[in-house]
Formats: sequence, C-alpha cells, structure tokens
Amino acid sequence: MASSSRSPIRLSGWGALALASVLLLSSGCAGDYVARTRGVRSAYQQGDYTRALASLESATREGPAQDQLLVMMDKGMVLHAAGKWAESNAVLEEAERLSEQLDSVSVSEEAKTLVSNERQRTYRGEDFEKLMISVLQALNYVELGDDEAAMVEVRQVNERLEKMIAEEKKPYEQLAIARYLGGVIREDQRDWDSAYIDYAKAYEIAPRKEALAEPLLRLAKKAGRDAMYAELLARYPDVPHEPLAPDEGQVVVVVEAGLAPEKQRGSRGGGGGGALIEVPVYRTRGFVPPVSVALDGQSQAAVTVTSLADVAVVHLDDRIGRLLAKQLATAAVKAGVAAGVGALTKNSDLGVLTFLILNAANAPDLRSWLSLPAEFQVARFRVPAGSHTVRVAAWGQTTEHPIEVKPGRIGVLVLRRY
Repeated sequence: MASSSRSPIRLSGWGALALASVLLLSSGCAGDYVARTRGVRSAYQQGDYTRALASLESATREGPAQDQLLVMMDKGMVLHAAGKWAESNAVLEEAERLSEQLDSVSVSEEAKTLVSNERQRTYRGEDFEKLMISVLQALNYVELGDDEAAMVEVRQVNERLEKMIAEEKKPYEQLAIARYLGGVIREDQRDWDSAYIDYAKAYEIAPRKEALAEPLLRLAKKAGRDAMYAELLARYPDVPHEPLAPDEGQVVVVVEAGLAPEKQRGSRGGGGGGALIEVPVYRTRGFVPPVSVALDGQSQAAVTVTSLADVAVVHLDDRIGRLLAKQLATAAVKAGVAAGVGALTKNSDLGVLTFLILNAANAPDLRSWLSLPAEFQVARFRVPAGSHTVRVAAWGQTTEHPIEVKPGRIGVLVLRRY
C-alpha cells in the first residue's frame, strides 16, 4: 500500500500572525476578575473590611478597564457591610453613572467578542445587579436618616422594573425588599395608605408572605381598606395587629444573609453545535445562615423577603436565548476566520488548528457581583420607646447592636451575615 504524508505546518507570514493572535485571545482568562479578587472575598466574608478594601485596591490596580463597574460595585458593597453608609453611597452613585454610560453598546467591542469570548467585553452588569445598586443606596440612606433620598432610590427600582415588564417584556417580578423598604419608610412618615400599598405589593411576590401579615393587617384597618382587612383577617386570624400605643415604636432588622450565587460554565443545545455552545449558569455558594434576632425578651427567626439567588436565575434565564444566538454567530465567524487562514497560507492544517484554538478560547463570561447577599431577611418588633439592644445570632456567633426608638417611629438596623 502506498504511503502518504502531509507537508509540515509552516508558521510564517499571515499564518504566524493569525496563530499569535488566537493564542493571545485564548490567554484572556489570565486577567479574570473573579480569580484576581478571591482574596478580597475571603477577607470580606470574615468581616475584615479594611483588609478587603486594601485587597480590592491591590487586585484591581493593574486590572483591565473592562472590570471597572465590578470594582465599584464590590467596593460599594464592602463599605455598606462595614457600616460606612455615606462612603458606600458615594461609590455606588459613581457605579450607577458608569452603568448608564455602558448601556450604549460598543459595536467594535461586540465585534471583537465574536472572534474571542465574552470575557473580553466590558462588564455591564446583569439587570438585577443594576437594580441592586439603588436598593443598597436606599438602605444606606435609611441608616443615615435621610428617608426622602431613600424613597427616591426605592421609586427608581420599582419604576425600572415596571418598565422592564411592560415595555421590554421581560419576565421580572419586582424586588420585594424594595417594596418592603418603601412600606417601612412611608409608615414611618405616617402615610398609611401608601405604606399599605407598598407592603401589599411586597406581599404579592415575597417567598414568605406571613412575614408581611402584621403590617398589612394593621395598616389595612388604619387606612380604611375594610374589604382587604376582612380578607386578610380570614387568612391570618391568629396574627396580633393592634394599633401602636402612644409610647410604642417599632424596630425593623434587615439582614443581608449568605453569599450570592456564582456563575459557572454550563452548556445548552445549539442545533448541532454541541459542546461549542457554552453559557454561564448560576450555582449556589453554600447554605444561607439561619439568623435569630432577639430584642427585649422577644426572639424570632429572620424571614426571607427576597432571595437574590432566585432573582439571579430568572434574570439570567431570560437572556440565555440571546447568549445562544450570539454563540452560534461566534462559531460561524470563527469558522470563517479559520477558513481564511487556511486559504491565505495554503495550509488546511493551519486552518483547522486556528479553528481549534479559537474555540478553545470560547469561554462564557463568569463575572458577577459576588459580594451581594443570597437573601434579604427581616425581623420586626414592637417595643416601648427608648434605648434598646438588638442581639443577632448566626452560625453560633452573637453580636449586639444599640438602637434608639422614638414614639410612633420605626428604627431600622441593617446587618450583613455570611
């Protein structure tokens, strides 16, 4: 039988240039934000916020401009968890401005990702992450005692969500924590009917509806919503909801618990593309801590009002179709580039090698705002006006927090637990 042999691959001219280019593109993961900030998250989750901020500064000093929004969001969250409310808001406002600027898509950048991968594009944030910038700002303003500014942020979140649902036809529900916070602020301002409306909207989407039964019952009665009051009373006959006494106030503890889910590599069917069609999927990062809150002899488990882990999955699933379409387009472009390299060099082997290397670089974007909590939990108390100590226990560790409650007012305490 006659033997045959292929000519050796010669990496010169256009071929050498093409191969060098694809090798450069495939090395993009070396600057991956998630890997570079691992030490930041370790310090953050230990409550060492000074070290977390220093590590973030160090890890991002030489980082690419494509990660700038993530840097700002992480810094804002760390400052928020540290109780540096004003500093956190200053950074988050800057992040919000940058996010708005990045909403205009760069055609040249999108074209570049067709022959590289999604990690090469500027991170613009998931839809829910952009909304969370305003939620955190609202919580910061509440802690600073600026209820009007907090309400501006709450309204902004809800208006954006309504636009997404009504105009963009996205299957997003409103963030219950934003509605709940709006109810707390309006109740504190004695706007009873508006407070009831916000609580009711939070109730519609909260995973643990019973957490909102008490303020709903009390305010439905106070606002004269007799039909709704009767309906709620039939549903929750054993929930005490007497009007506050003249010398009583309330304490609402907002616990940001657990770790936001992390993006990992996943795959979806691509009409024959098989394993070439890779997309990000969210994976949970451990259990959310059960949090117990005690105040003046009363003790209760904090109840989940919003699961960001669930919200993240809904938002990502909504855009999977667009990601798949882009990946298919990317595969076609890369096949064209590889064919061009083979034609220019008159070497089909080099064309095949180019296609393989380009697809080796075909990685989904796994960046996300990992310093966010997995859940927003709340605990609510009625107490005599005056000075009190709130005790919060999670994973066997208890911390104490002083709070001053005025007659007829609501004191809010925001805490981070991992």
